[in-house]
Order: sequence, then C-alpha cells, then structure tokens
Amino acid sequence: MSGVLSGAVRLALYQPEIPQNTGTLLRTAACLNLGVDIVEPCGFVFSDKHLKRAGMDYSDLATVVRHNDWDDFQAVRQTQDGRRLVLLTTKGAVPYTEFSFHENDVLLLGNEGSGVPETVHKCVDARITVPMVPDMRSLNMAVAAVMVLGEALRQVSQFPKS
Repeated sequence: MSGVLSGAVRLALYQPEIPQNTGTLLRTAACLNLGVDIVEPCGFVFSDKHLKRAGMDYSDLATVVRHNDWDDFQAVRQTQDGRRLVLLTTKGAVPYTEFSFHENDVLLLGNEGSGVPETVHKCVDARITVPMVPDMRSLNMAVAAVMVLGEALRQVSQFPKS
C-alpha cells in the first residue's frame, strides 16, 4: 500500500527480516508519535506473532505506511519537498553525533542481514554511523535506530511534550 509520508522525522525500514526488531521500532514510534515506512518485501508475515509480542499493543497505534518495494517508496518520498533520506550504515563516514538533523528527515535502516544494496546507497542524501569499538561488525538494528532517533529528535526538538 502506498501513502503520503507526512509529519516530522520518520523511520523507514528497508525489507526488515526480524519481526522482533520491527515490533520494537513500531512500539518506539507509537510512543514518540512518529511515522514508520516499511519497504517490502519483509522477511516475515507482517502479522507475525513475534512482531505483535515485541510491539505489544503499541504497534497497532503506530502510523505505518507499507510500500510494495523501493521504487514505490521513492516515488512517494520524492513528492515531499525537503525530505532528506539519511541512511544508518556501518559504511557511513559521519558519526550520528556529528550530523545535523533536519526536522523532516527520514531515517532509513537496512535489513538485519545485508543492510541495503548499492542502488539504495546511491539514492540517499547522507550516510551516518554509530561509532563502535574497532573490530565490531554492527549493533542490533533496533538499538542503533533508537540511539540515532533520540539524537535526531533532541536536535530538532520533536520529543513529545508531557
């Protein structure tokens, strides 16, 4: 299903493979009032019990737009003025703590097994990384997303008001 990418900072998950990670991020998005784009195909049935368990009853409260594929996502995103696509990647040159986020950035996360293909790398506006100890491959995708999301929301003052 295609839809309009609306609102402020968003998360976009590229062909997610692990339902628990997706559920965790849907729960996070619901709690922070953020939109999530899912670029299909997923490596699991979207109604998977693990997705529901990780997301608890929050995942139904998340604003989710599912896109049939990368081209569908790009077609919708390109209709939105000023939306940068910021890829979280171990191949990024800029630490997320040194990056200046914009209020309507889309934070893109690759899938857990292989990230995103080179064709997607070529489409993004920025590539950022989470600094880690040398010789470590990567953090859990959901953990990395929440770290970067926290900094992005802090910079653009988009945390929900209590």
